[in-house]
Order: sequence, then structure tokens, then C-alpha cells
Amino acid sequence: MKNEYCGFDTDFSLTGKVAAITGGAAGIGLAIAELFLAKGAKVVLIDRSENVGDTAKKLHGESAAGFYCDVSNGDSVRNTVDKAISAFGTVDILVNSAGIVALDPAEKVSEEDWDKTIAVNLKGVFLMSQEVGKYFIKQGHGKIVNMASQAGVVALPNHLAYCSSKAAVIGMTKVLALEWGPLGIQVNAISPTVVLTELGKKAWSGQVAEEMKLKIPARRFAYPPEVAACALFLASDAANMITGANLVIDGGYTIQ
Repeated sequence: MKNEYCGFDTDFSLTGKVAAITGGAAGIGLAIAELFLAKGAKVVLIDRSENVGDTAKKLHGESAAGFYCDVSNGDSVRNTVDKAISAFGTVDILVNSAGIVALDPAEKVSEEDWDKTIAVNLKGVFLMSQEVGKYFIKQGHGKIVNMASQAGVVALPNHLAYCSSKAAVIGMTKVLALEWGPLGIQVNAISPTVVLTELGKKAWSGQVAEEMKLKIPARRFAYPPEVAACALFLASDAANMITGANLVIDGGYTIQ
């Protein structure tokens, strides 16, 4: 259904759009891919999993493609973005969902873990956004959704590298939105609380999970489809007036 004032589809349809999703072979990235497909988009899964192509085929052989990529490597990113554009002739949406976490007290964080976390969570977002952004500038439109975290808004113990990387992603989002807004490109971030992906369930279980839930006003963790729904909104034409925002999906954790 079209809105009579702005002309956008209030059903948040992505029909005719192509979305590239990093970290798309599992977890939040996969949930976003599934919802985008359901809303009519074609999707390109970008992941360091060697099975990313098979995952894409299982999703929807004709409307999904999958390519291996190390998002922390410039050559790998440039090569993969070329493939993503070629797969369906264009890209309209980029979702930067790839990420890793290493947990240690600040005094015990290794240089290796710091470098890996910054390389994937921050440099990877920079490289993908820059490369796809060049294409968006040429075509005169595009949307970027960066996966940040509540850890980019408030401090969490044992998350030094992770908090640092996600706070920087939020800052990057604002700069890209400022520079590219006049060019028809919207750039936004999403900051979830703990999300019940397979990795999330393993990391947050038992007493640790129960103690964390007590700090969240909603008294629960988030589900991947809830995060995907927010990504859908920001990727849709209904969000054309939203740029540089950080949409926090945390059940109220950061309001305290």
C-alpha cells in the first residue's frame, strides 16, 4: 500500500531491491536475509563461511547468491563487491552484520584479540561501506545498515575490544550519513542487546544469563527476527528521512 503523501510502501516491501548482507550465512545476518527475501528482495550473502553458497541455495536458489569474503581484507572486499553487483545487476542495500567478540578483563586482552576484533567489526564495516558506497554514489541512491551493539552505547565488563569497535561503528555511521546524505544515501546503525542466535545462546546461559536479564527492563533477550524487522524498516523507503541514527533494540537496558 502506497502512502499518499510520500509515495513509499507502508508494507515495507523490498520488491525489486537487491541487498548485500555480510555475516549472512548465520545468526542475525541470516535472519535479515530470510526476512528481506520474504519482502521481495534478492539477497547476496557475504560470509567467511565456506558454505555460504550452499546456504544461499537453500534459502532461495533464484533470488539468493552467496560469496566467501574476508571483510577485513581490502582485496577480498573489492572482489566480493564486484561479484555481488554482478549477481543481480545492482545493489541497493548493504547490511554490515559480520562481527566477532573476544571476552577478557581489560588487563588481559591480548594484542591478537584486539587486532582481530577491530579488523572485523570496524575495518570490515569501513571497507564494505566504502566500496559499496562508491557504487551508491554513482547510482544516486542506496541504504547502509550497520550492526552496532548496546556495547557501543554503554560499557560492559570484559568487552573492551568489542565495546571499542561498536562505539566506533556508531561514530562511522554518523560521518557517512553526514557526507553521503546529500547524495541520496541513508546510513544508519542498529544496536541490539544480547540476541538469541546459536552463539548468543552459548555465550549467555545459566546463571550469567539470568543475572543479565534482571538488568533488562523487558526481562529477556532479543530474538534474531526482532533485529531483522528493524533492519527491514531502515532498508525500506519508509525510512528515507532517517539517516545517521542508531536504533537501540535492548529492552530498555541502556535507559538506566
